Amino acid sequence: MGKFQFVIKRTGAIVPFNPERISNAIYRAAVAVGGRDKDRANELAKQVIERLEATYPEGYKPSIEEIQDIVETVLIKNGHDQVAKEYIVYRKEAASKRAADSNYFSQPSEFIPWAKMWRSLDWAVTHNLHSVEAINERIRKGDFPQIVHESESAYETQLDTAAELIKARSAELRMVMVSGPSSSGKTTTTFKLEQRLNKLGMKFVPLIVDNYFFDLEFHPKDEFGDYDFETPQALDLELINQHLVKLAAGEEVLVPYYDFKSGKRYLERTPLRLGENEVLLIDSLHGLYPEFSKLIPPSQKFKLYLEPLLQMKGTDGRYIRWTDIRLIRRMLRDSVHRAYKPEQTLLHWHYVRSAEKRTILPYCSSADFIVNTSMAYEIPLYAARLAKEFAEWIPKYAGDPLREDAYTRAVRVNELLSSIVAVSDDSPVPGDSVLREFIGGSILEVH
Repeated sequence: MGKFQFVIKRTGAIVPFNPERISNAIYRAAVAVGGRDKDRANELAKQVIERLEATYPEGYKPSIEEIQDIVETVLIKNGHDQVAKEYIVYRKEAASKRAADSNYFSQPSEFIPWAKMWRSLDWAVTHNLHSVEAINERIRKGDFPQIVHESESAYETQLDTAAELIKARSAELRMVMVSGPSSSGKTTTTFKLEQRLNKLGMKFVPLIVDNYFFDLEFHPKDEFGDYDFETPQALDLELINQHLVKLAAGEEVLVPYYDFKSGKRYLERTPLRLGENEVLLIDSLHGLYPEFSKLIPPSQKFKLYLEPLLQMKGTDGRYIRWTDIRLIRRMLRDSVHRAYKPEQTLLHWHYVRSAEKRTILPYCSSADFIVNTSMAYEIPLYAARLAKEFAEWIPKYAGDPLREDAYTRAVRVNELLSSIVAVSDDSPVPGDSVLREFIGGSILEVH
């Protein structure tokens, strides 16, 4: 056992000292600049611990900031300037986020598509769906099927507009990118958009971006053994760009195949080429990330951004957080399609949020069109499905400094789900609804 058993977090909480977290932090910074050497990350972590032990007496509880200062020193001393720069940038961004969170109501955010948000709010007020109290009143009056109809109509109208905008640029387009954070509804929206564009005479060829993942052994991992698939650096961005350029030029590429069971990628497997009047269709978390398609001219790509921009106030007077909607959606989807328990999704969500705040949300303003995929009626359905679980997680994670994120989210979502009228009957929801992607029962043959 080393000299240190505990560290002090920024909140003042004292948690067990875990050397693996240092190695993981160094490796994550290395991955962000193209490095994939885990052994080197482990060596550097050992040097950090040696410096810690040489600097502080046995039994001392170093703070997170003290450890991070030494990490920077070791990286620079060993000539890893680019990794050190990425590590420093990450620290600064984290500090800025904490400052912004502490001043939530007076700080503007580049993560929010303001114009689209205000149009969504106007729609919610017009339909008396702008608060939990309002929707509860309508549900008690028997309006749930009508609320479903109003919400679905608003979504479908947005897709009609998106299809018209894409068609107007069809002469120069080579690819359409459907992007957005986790569980924003990309799969269903992409399918329905393709249906519309086919009717307008456009042909699409899908590119499955998941096949460009690096082998699992090269992915960052935390002290709980949780792999990070959310970062764009988990993808071979260089190979993606090479293939996009060739495809845009009408050349053939051999798309790799990624086996999720073994965590292995196999190169040059499936031939792909764009024929005449065909456009590449890409459904990806990171479609707006600049490095994803940096070699493709803007004129050749149409970027669509999706997010459930629900404009509804809770009983506490605050608007329901979009991230909480997506968390619940992913819980339901993962439990069916990935054999993940909802609790596992809750514990993994800090990775999802960390990655999307850095590499997805900041680029929403670069989209050519934004689709609000929220449905005003979805929270009542979730209350019937997950309210019990969220209530159980609160006492389970209360007081655990390593699970602060899970506890905070559980408390917030529990308050929401317990305040809304639960609806267990989802029969009014259309079989082709974007919500069926999460609650099940979709009639769409999506792949």
